[in-house]
Amino acid sequence: MNIRRSVAALSLCAALCAALGAAAAPAAVADDSPAGRSEGLYGAKDPKFDGVWRQSLALLAQDAVGVTPAKSAIDWLTGQSCADGGFAAYRADTSKACDPKKGEFTDATAAAVQALAAVGGRADTVEKGIGWLKRHQNDDGGWGMNPGGPSDANSTSAAIGAFAATGQDPAKLNAKGGKGGKSPYDALLGLQLGCSAKADERGAFAYTADKGKPVANELATASAALAAQGKGFVFETVGKDGGAEPKPLRCAGGTDGAGSPKDAAEAALAHLSRVMSDTDMHLKSAMPGAKDQPDFGGTADAVVALAAGEHSATAGKPLQWLQGKDSGAAAWAKGDPGALAKLILAAHAAGANPRDFGGADLVQQLNATGPKPEAAAPGAESDGKNEKSEKSEKKSDDGGIGGVWWTVGVCAIAGVGIGFLLSGRKRRQL
Repeated sequence: MNIRRSVAALSLCAALCAALGAAAAPAAVADDSPAGRSEGLYGAKDPKFDGVWRQSLALLAQDAVGVTPAKSAIDWLTGQSCADGGFAAYRADTSKACDPKKGEFTDATAAAVQALAAVGGRADTVEKGIGWLKRHQNDDGGWGMNPGGPSDANSTSAAIGAFAATGQDPAKLNAKGGKGGKSPYDALLGLQLGCSAKADERGAFAYTADKGKPVANELATASAALAAQGKGFVFETVGKDGGAEPKPLRCAGGTDGAGSPKDAAEAALAHLSRVMSDTDMHLKSAMPGAKDQPDFGGTADAVVALAAGEHSATAGKPLQWLQGKDSGAAAWAKGDPGALAKLILAAHAAGANPRDFGGADLVQQLNATGPKPEAAAPGAESDGKNEKSEKSEKKSDDGGIGGVWWTVGVCAIAGVGIGFLLSGRKRRQL
């Protein structure tokens, strides 16, 4: 079975599982929410496939720019947790038990863990989510979309981000807890195309090895480039110049792969930079039969990954394209909390101002898609620097495992699996 059929089957599985809960009574609607939106949930569209994903990204984006999310929004996401710590794409009726084999997803769980760790105050849910990820790590060190599924680059990258967000070193997470077990990086680097691949594909990542020959996938590459740096969706910027270009694979001495996670990330970033330089500094949709059109979410993921690698000059080029009035990014993100959050995280990571993104205030637009925030810092990033408000910096440390405070890491999974990420993978499967 090739990659496209594999992902289609998994997507169908997600749809069927989500449909099982559709018969539940509709959730209550908050007084300040548009008709049809559940209390605390961001966005008015059907959350069947992306409820947890878009909620997690929205909370992360708000927290990154000094906005304190509404308690109802945090409660909504916390309430989506299954009894075993995992998360489904969306639970219409949280009184019904989750299906541990089909109804819970690595991507949703990892995203929720990162978001709840960032906002603080939900240590029990965060710890249970981390426990779920540990229990469902594959023998090769990675994770699939569902428990037991073949490891893929996007799900493995999302899980790495969750561990990084909770202060744990992904390199030390050996599968099944064994001393000689595989780490997440073993699985991830095993999906990178090496020197034996075509010259224009070297350094790229495949979505999954499946049973055929790995195929370069830019969405998987952006996610893996971030995770190979040991980072998640939000991370601390170091303020370095970042003018150097990412380094491609060194194909000398008979070696075929990058060797270390750091080198793998650099090679992946070099591949992304090369691909975008041929397309007016953005990634394109790779959906079979699709028109020649940009992939805004994938481009935002690439910006985040490049910024995480301290290549600010390189990241600035696709970011400038996203900000351009002719790119269509603003129209793509309008009213969509997941899309708005991706653009905010890209701007934040690259040192731009999401409150003046091509003339648009993305933060205000995101806030308008959900319950009114508890507190906001209107000028928190007006100077273009990645600074949080004093209130945000003083959050309690009880939102993480062992009482350790951390800053949540950024990327893209760039998006597989659930909701916004799943739709991104559908667009980019080869």
